[in-house]
Amino acid sequence: MLLFRSEAHLNRWCQAQQMPRGETLSLAQIWALAKTWYGDRLQPDFTGRTVAEAHHIFSQIGLTSSFWYLQSDS
Repeated sequence: MLLFRSEAHLNRWCQAQQMPRGETLSLAQIWALAKTWYGDRLQPDFTGRTVAEAHHIFSQIGLTSSFWYLQSDS
């Protein structure tokens, strides 16, 4: 994960590194994802998340592009 101060900074970095621009999130989205994703990890009954549960979390935060699509192992 890389943090940039602006869209222009991100674009300059991508150009200098000759890398395509990837998925971007706001700080608010990063914080919401971290709180939701890791908030219950230390609970004794935590068993992980299903693909459907992960998609629901992503959707709640507005992460709906194909980048966030997960496939199940089955």
